[in-house]
This record gives sequence, structure tokens and C-alpha cells, in this order.
Amino acid sequence: MAKKSIRTTSFDVAALAGVSQSAVSRAFTPGSSIKATTRDKILEAARKLNYVPNSIASSLTKNRSSIVAVILGTLSNPFYVHTLHAFSQELQKLGRQTLTLTLSDTMDTDEAILKVLQYQVEAVILTSAQLSTRMINLCHDRGIPVVLFNRYIPHSDVYGVRCDNVSGGRMVADAFLAAGARSFMMITGEANGSTSQDRVRGFVERVLEAGIPRSAISSYPGLRSYEGGAAAVDMHVAAGHEIPDAIFGIADVMAMGAMDALRYRYGKRVPEDVMVAGFDGIPEGGRPPYQLTTVRQPVAEMVTETLNLLNFDGAREPEELTRDRPIAGEMIWRATVPRPARAEPAPVAVAPEASAG
Repeated sequence: MAKKSIRTTSFDVAALAGVSQSAVSRAFTPGSSIKATTRDKILEAARKLNYVPNSIASSLTKNRSSIVAVILGTLSNPFYVHTLHAFSQELQKLGRQTLTLTLSDTMDTDEAILKVLQYQVEAVILTSAQLSTRMINLCHDRGIPVVLFNRYIPHSDVYGVRCDNVSGGRMVADAFLAAGARSFMMITGEANGSTSQDRVRGFVERVLEAGIPRSAISSYPGLRSYEGGAAAVDMHVAAGHEIPDAIFGIADVMAMGAMDALRYRYGKRVPEDVMVAGFDGIPEGGRPPYQLTTVRQPVAEMVTETLNLLNFDGAREPEELTRDRPIAGEMIWRATVPRPARAEPAPVAVAPEASAG
């Protein structure tokens, strides 16, 4: 059995470098005040001794872990994979690390909060909006900020950053209407999720404003996945309905699943036989097999706003921070919806004036 080696400590590094232990600590703390020559001397000593700082011990001393928890509702949607990468990159620049927890079918958001609090996290970023008042108060009492990403909880004090999903849904409807669509299908996400609800609301409102009857809009759940998007098309056909003029997947991944079902199961051409549009702007949607028209979420700006709301540097008072931050998305025209020569919105139907009499 191999003999267990003795762990090198910061005191060993300090002795070899001829500096104080506190100087060693500063050398491994991003943003700390220390001369470059002193840091170089300490890092050289650490290299010789194979020294690695103990972040857990440091967090116990400072009562701060520099860990930010990112709680994800799902990874079946590539949008959240790309978002997690963006957060990890930006948090590393701020000298912080990411603790990721993905919710399962047997774990709700409250349970996830309790799990991450065991790691003395500095903040929580949440992509699922099912959060109880009890958990909000628990985090608040511990001085741990919670920010919702791409979500919001109506009438709540929780800070949140999101795309303007209602306006994005309206943009998709305008694109379909301008291209001549008169029958529609929506592939939706979580029934109680603010993101799905807002995109659906914006889309339906705009279609109805154009004088299209509500009966011309069907809706099926897409289970937030590629497979769910394809299954939604199957459900529509199995119910005996004709393929509509246009299909709106409220997430790109579901729209992509629908496209493949249309083409390979039902022999439909996109956009000649049926138009398809998505929402999110994931890179996969722009690849040659799809070239999906979509509303792109401003992820970089949303991540920056989220980190601003976490207020790591304490530069802003809480009342200075806007609790709900909707940010406009961008319409990305590709091959799945014909782009009009002039992308003007379809006319709004106006009811005839009552005769004076």
C-alpha cells in the first residue's frame, strides 16, 4: 500500500518564499493587493512544493465560498447548456466558481435550494420559477441573493432577468402573417412556466389582432425537447387535423424536432408546405439541416444583467436595482419562413363603427 504523502500548506510556501502566510493567501486571491515580484516568488515556491490552495478551508475562514449556484430545470434544451457555459466563463472572470444542480423529476426547486445552501454559496441563479416564499425568505435571511434567469415570478420581490418573451412571440406571429399564414400550431413548454406562457400570449394576441379566429390556432405540449417537438406534430396528425400553414415552437429545440417530423415522416417541405419558427437562437438551429428562423435571446446581455443584480461588489443599494429586467430579443431571418421584401406587420383588424342613430 502506497504511503500517504504529507499535504503541503501555505506556511510551507511562505517559509520557502520568505514571506508571510497572509502574502501567500493574497497571491492566490484574484484582485488582491500584492506586488508582482512577490506574487511571482510565491508562485515559484508553490510550484516547487506542488502546493494547491485549499479553497474550502479559505471559505470557512472568510465565511464566504466564492461559489455561485446555478440551478437548471432541464438540460434537454441546448439553450441552457449554452447559458451555463456563459455563466461559468463570466463567473470565473470575477474570481468565482459555479456549482451546477439540475432538477430531476423527483426534486423540486425548494429541495435544490436546500442542497446548494449546504455549500455556503454566495449567490443563487435560478432558471426554474417554481420557488416558494419560504425559500426566498431563507436565502434573504442568510444574505444570499437569488436571481431568476429567463424567468420571473409575478408579484414577487425576487430579482429577475429575462427576454421580452411577449414581444418575441408577437414578432414570430408577424413573420407568419406577413408570409400569408392563416392556420397555426404552437408547441408549448411548461404549463406553469412564465417563459412559455408569455411567448404563447404574445403570439396568440398578435394573431387574433390580425382577425384570425382562435379556432385556427392549435396547441400541443413539446416537453421542452427535440423529441417532444416531433411528438407534437404526431399528436396533431393523429387527431385528424391538417398540417397548418405555420408552426411556432416556443423553443428552437422543439421547432427542430417538428421540422424533422414534418420532412421525414409526412413528406412536407419547409417552408413551401409549412413554415416553422422557433425561439432562443441556439447555434444548432442555424446549422444547414435547419436554418431555422427564430427570435434570438440576448444571452450575453442577460448574463451581464444577472451578475449586476447579484451585486458582488456591493456598489449599488438594493433599491437601485430594477427587480424585473425584460430585454428585447432579435428576429433572426433564415430559411424556414419567407422573409417579405419589407418586413411590415400584418394589419390589425378593426371592428366596424356602430352607426349613429
